[in-house]
Order: sequence, then C-alpha cells, then structure tokens
Amino acid sequence: MKKSMNGAQILVEVLKNQGVECIFGYPGGSCMPIFDALVDAPELKMILVRHEQGATHMADGYARATGKTGVVLVTSGPGATNTVTGILTAHMDSIPLVVFTGQTITPNLGKDAFQEADVFGVTMPVVKHSYLVRDVKDISRIVKEAFHLASTGRPGPVLVDLPKDVVSNEWKEDFKTEMDLPGYQVKSRGDAKDVTKIAKLLSKSKCPLLYVGAGVVISQAGKLVKKLAETLQAPVTTTLLGKGGFSELHPLSVGMLGMHGTAYANKTVVECDLIMAIGARWDDRITGKVSEFCPNATKIHLDIDPAEFGKIIQPDITVNGDAAEILEQLLPLVKKLETKEWLRKIESWKKKYPLKFPKRGGLRAQHVLAELDRLTKSNAIISTDVGQHQMWAAQFCRTIRERQWLSSGGAGTMGYGFPAAIGAQLGNPKEMVVAVVGDGGFQMTMPELATAAIHKLPIKILIINNRYLGMVRQWQEMFFDNRESGVDMEGNPDFVKVGEAYGIKGFHLRRTGDVTKVLKKALAYNEGPCIIDAEVVKADNVFPMIPAGAALTEMLIDEPPKSRKLEKPVGST
Repeated sequence: MKKSMNGAQILVEVLKNQGVECIFGYPGGSCMPIFDALVDAPELKMILVRHEQGATHMADGYARATGKTGVVLVTSGPGATNTVTGILTAHMDSIPLVVFTGQTITPNLGKDAFQEADVFGVTMPVVKHSYLVRDVKDISRIVKEAFHLASTGRPGPVLVDLPKDVVSNEWKEDFKTEMDLPGYQVKSRGDAKDVTKIAKLLSKSKCPLLYVGAGVVISQAGKLVKKLAETLQAPVTTTLLGKGGFSELHPLSVGMLGMHGTAYANKTVVECDLIMAIGARWDDRITGKVSEFCPNATKIHLDIDPAEFGKIIQPDITVNGDAAEILEQLLPLVKKLETKEWLRKIESWKKKYPLKFPKRGGLRAQHVLAELDRLTKSNAIISTDVGQHQMWAAQFCRTIRERQWLSSGGAGTMGYGFPAAIGAQLGNPKEMVVAVVGDGGFQMTMPELATAAIHKLPIKILIINNRYLGMVRQWQEMFFDNRESGVDMEGNPDFVKVGEAYGIKGFHLRRTGDVTKVLKKALAYNEGPCIIDAEVVKADNVFPMIPAGAALTEMLIDEPPKSRKLEKPVGST
C-alpha cells in the first residue's frame, strides 16, 4: 500500500532498506528536511563531524574496513564542495561511497542562489556517477541505483544532489520501483580461453611473481591468492593498497614493492620472468621508468576495469573480471612450479637487504612502528595519513588479512588518516584501530577529535611528530640541494594538551627506552581515544627509495653518497 511521505522521509526509508548503519554529515539549510526525517529513524546512526571533508574520510574508512558502502550527508554550496577532496580520495582508490548533498530549490538552479554550487559539475571528474534529482518520484529509484553503482564492478563514489523542494514535496511511495540501468553491466567471470592461456604461461615460468593490488582486497580474494601462491610456490608482492591481500608474515611474501617498497620485493620484480598483476594497475609508484620495467618478463593483467588494460604497461595477456572469480577459474588449471632456486635467491635477498633503521641518535619512527606491530601481533587495523610516516608504517606494520590497512593511495590525501580511523572504529567496534599520522596531516583534520571523544571511540592516535613536512623535506634534501622551503612546522601545538582540551588522554613519547612502556599503556587504554605524541628525530629519510621516474634497478638502499648528484624528478612527485 502506498503511503504519502515527503522526499526526505522516502530517502530515509530507502537508506534503512539498504542496510545503512552510519551516516557521516553536517547539517545546513538545504538539507534540513533530511536531518528532520532522521529524528524519526534512530536506527540510522548520525555521526556529526566537524568538517565535511572529515565526513567523507570517515565514510571512506568505514567502507574500507567493513566492505560496506559509506554514506555522507551534507548541505549545499560550501558544504558540498568541502567533500570534493574526500570524493577524489575514494575515486582514486575505488572506495564505495554515496554522497548526498543538499541543493537550492529547483526554480533557483543556475541563478546564483544563496549557497548554490554546481556540485554535479564540480565533482563529475571524480565520481563513478552522479545525479541531480528533480522529482520526488525518482528518489527511491535513484538511491537504489546509487548504492548499486557504488558497490559493484569497480567500486567508487556516487553523488546524489537533492534540491530542497524535491525532498520537501509529498509523494505516495510503495518502494517497489526497480532500478533502470540498461547500459551498466559488470563482468565477473573471465574469458575461459584466456584463463587457460594464463595457466600455460604460468607452467613455463621458472621465476614467477604474483603482484597483488587493492582489487584482491575489494573482491575478498585473499584466500584464493594464498592458495594460488602455495600451489605454484610463487612469491607474492603487494601494492600499498594491496596490503592485507596476502599475509606479510607468509614465507612467500616479499612485502610491498615500488618507490618505498622492500629492496627484496623490487629485486624480485627486476629478475622475475613472469609477473601477474591481480587487481593492480601498474601505477607510476610501482613501475618507475616504464620502458625499463620488467623488459624480459611475461606480463599478465587481471582486472575488473578494462580501462586499466594497456594504460601504463602493455601486458602480454589480459583478463577482464572479478579477481576472486578469475582465480576460482584458474586454480584447477595450475600445478606446482620448479621454483626452489628462485625462492632460495629471494631468501638470500631478504637476509642481505632487510628493512632496518639506525639504533642510535634519538627516537626513530621506524622503532616506534616496529614495536607497535610487535605489541599488536600485526593484528590492529592501521589507518595512516600521507608522508614519511605512511611509508614507514607500510614497511614496519605488517598486515595479515584484508581490510586491515587503510591509507590514501592514488590521491595521497593529507588529513585522511585520523577521520578514516573514526569510520573504521565505528564499523568495527570490537577491533583495535590505530591512526598513524604525521604532525602536518593530523592538523588538517584535528577538529575531529571532538567526534572521536563524543562517541568514546578507543582509537589510538599515534602522531609521528618530527616537526617537519618530512617527505617534502626529504625530496628537497635529495633533489634540490637541501634548499628547505615551506617544510618547517614551527608553531606545532603540544598535541597532548590539545587532546586534554577535548577530554582525551595523552602520552608523551620522547625517549627510545620508553617506547614499549608508553605503547603498552596506550594500547591498554579503552575508555575513549588517546594520543601518543612520538617526538622523533627531525631529519630522517625513508629507504629503500626509487627516485620518481627512475628504473627499479636505480633503487637507493640507503643514503646516497654526498658526492652523488641525483637528478631532479620530472613530471612526477
């Protein structure tokens, strides 16, 4: 039976039917009818943020940590445009979000009304799809479509712009309207002939490498990758966002590859005779100088998005489909390879080029993160910001399962780590969540301390505080004759005192000898969020490192000799 409801009430009912648990948002005039309707829907937990960018990052962290679609609700104009950074972050990393934005009434569209912004146009390059809803009759269908589009195929953010008069108008809705997406099809299974060809190519390999990306995490194909690796006896490397797709504690793991990957992962890439990308996109941080990337290796590419095929690397064979589905097809066709000598060589690289850091000269970020990994037994959900601490965390905080590692990859968004941890903790209330952030990025979304405190979320906020924009300083030192510019974070607050102002417990960490003691206290504190302000040495560099645009063979294992002149990177950051 149809029931007369206004558009806001219809929206809320559809959200409940979609199984939405949390909405991250900030109110305003244009979306006020929706916030009013939420009063009568206590099962939808409304998380009031302190900035709309924080809302998108929280929804993103929630989505990455749970596999569900994150939901954002903000008002028009600046409320909507404040979400763009978070939408870009989700778009670059294939994260399912549905972002609802309030809008001025339809008669005022295009007339520069108060708080009007063409958010449909502004966000078009960074969404999977977008809608401007002009009729209350369409709300139910469009919202269903938005969730379907966001979460299927290659996931991504979908924006739904809702004029105030549309959500205020009445309509008799029965919620039986079907989706209308005739041009949208998702291919899940791979072409059987191509899968057979892959099996034949694998059977000829003596030095194979499985290259695992975020697509494995998204499709929950980790167990299948493990089975394939163990069947073939092939080593596995993961991208920054592929961390968790294969346990880094497994003997066949060589860890992360690329610009700041392990030396032994990059050496494995250089010397393999076959590399198979599973849900990875051969991005510039991985390939370096494309013309010299694995020139003698057979290249196989499995991906849900055919637009990625040949975009950067020309593979020998591609298979379009879902990673889990393709691996299910492939596994019965493969058998153990003769890789003993190959694995022995990789083991020698692991021993010769381990991840390391100086044990003297002050408190080191690497020490803090390695001890965090040990104390949590590699089990915590880790959310990071962007910069040196992100790369050190990727190196020293090992992942053992999917949806355990949250980090902004493609966009490299400073300010992401802390609000993403809030979303992850709300989605996983029984898990330990640690936000590893830099002193620079943390201050971009620091007001969300209020959000974490209000909800008493037991997040551990580990600030790697070197009082520098460390990664930029490292590049200035290595490529710009150490001419520092705009990187000294003079004026940083006492972060523990800032936390206390929000009612948050804090710990100072300044000495190497206190690392274990302080981390144990923080990890044991679960009455709400806590801050660990780790005041590390000011000028430390991340290694290994492959300079931007350089070949993997030009990897720097450690500090280059002062006499060596490094070329400035061109066309990449």
